[in-house]
Amino acid sequence: MTRKELFLRACRCEPVPRLPVWMMRQAGRYLPEYREIRAKHSFLQVCKSPDLAVEVSLQPFRRLGMDAIIIFSDILVPAEAMGLPLELDDRGPNMPVPVRSDADVKRLHIFDPETETGFLMEALRRTVKMAGPDVPVLGFAASPWTLACYMVEGRAREGFATVKDFLYREPRVFHELLHRIAQATVLYLKGQIRAGVSAVQLFDTWCGELNLPDYIEFVLPAVQQIISGLGHAVPVIYYTKASHHLLPAIVKSGADVLSIDWRTSLREARELAGPNVALQGNLDPSSLLGRKSVKRRWISLLKSRGTATS
Repeated sequence: MTRKELFLRACRCEPVPRLPVWMMRQAGRYLPEYREIRAKHSFLQVCKSPDLAVEVSLQPFRRLGMDAIIIFSDILVPAEAMGLPLELDDRGPNMPVPVRSDADVKRLHIFDPETETGFLMEALRRTVKMAGPDVPVLGFAASPWTLACYMVEGRAREGFATVKDFLYREPRVFHELLHRIAQATVLYLKGQIRAGVSAVQLFDTWCGELNLPDYIEFVLPAVQQIISGLGHAVPVIYYTKASHHLLPAIVKSGADVLSIDWRTSLREARELAGPNVALQGNLDPSSLLGRKSVKRRWISLLKSRGTATS
C-alpha cells in the first residue's frame, strides 16, 4: 500500500495496516536546511517563490519520511489576495489596513487563484510532480472566522476584543464578511485541488475564543459553505483549537476528518462524530520534551484509535 492509499483510506475511515503519520507544522525552524534558506529570504519571499516553497515543503519529507507532504504557505495569503496589505516577519503577521466597517467588507474582492495566488498553485503542481503518484500532498486555508480575526484585529491579540465587538455590534455585516471569505476560500481550495493535492485542511485556530451559540450562528455556516462548495472532490480536514466546548457543533461541519488538539477527549469526539468521521491529532506537544512520556502517549493514542482513524 502506498503512502497516498494509506492516507486516503484513513481519511475515509477504512481499515489500514498502520496509521499514517504527518505533522501539522512539518517544515520550519527546527530544520537547519530551512534556517539556511530563511537566513537569505523573508517568510513571504519563501511563500511566493515556487522554487523555495517546493524545497521547504520537501525538506521534512526527505529527512523524516512522513506519510504526507504539506505545501509551505501561510493562511493569510488569501487575505492579501482579497485586497488587504500583508506584512509577515519573525514577530508574526500584521495587516496594517484592517476591516472595520461595511464599506471595508464591500471592498474585499473574490479573487482568481491562478492570477492572485499563482505562485502557490505553481508550487503545488511542482511538489505533486516531485512527490510522484505514491505520496499525498496536502493543501490548506484558514477558516472564515480565523481569517476574519486577523483581518479585523490586524494581528493576533489576546481575547480578540475588536473582532467580537464587530460581531456583536454589526452581526449582519459580520455575516457578510464571513460569507465573502468563504466564497473566496472555496475558489482558492478548488485551485489547490486542480493543482493536484490529495486533501485540504481548514485551520480554525481561533474558534475556541467563541462560545457555542456564537459558533453555531456565525462560524459553522461559513465552514459548511466551504466544505459543501468543494463537493467531496478530496477529503477535507477541519482543525479546531481549544474547541472542546464546541464539539457538538463541530461534528456537524461536514468534514471528513476532524483534527483535534490535546485538550479534547478522543473518546468524546468519537462518540459525537460517529464511526464515519476520521480523527487526527490529540497529542500534547509538551509530551515531546520527554522520550519516555511521548512513547507512552503515542501507545495510548494508537490503542484508543483502532484502525479506522487517521
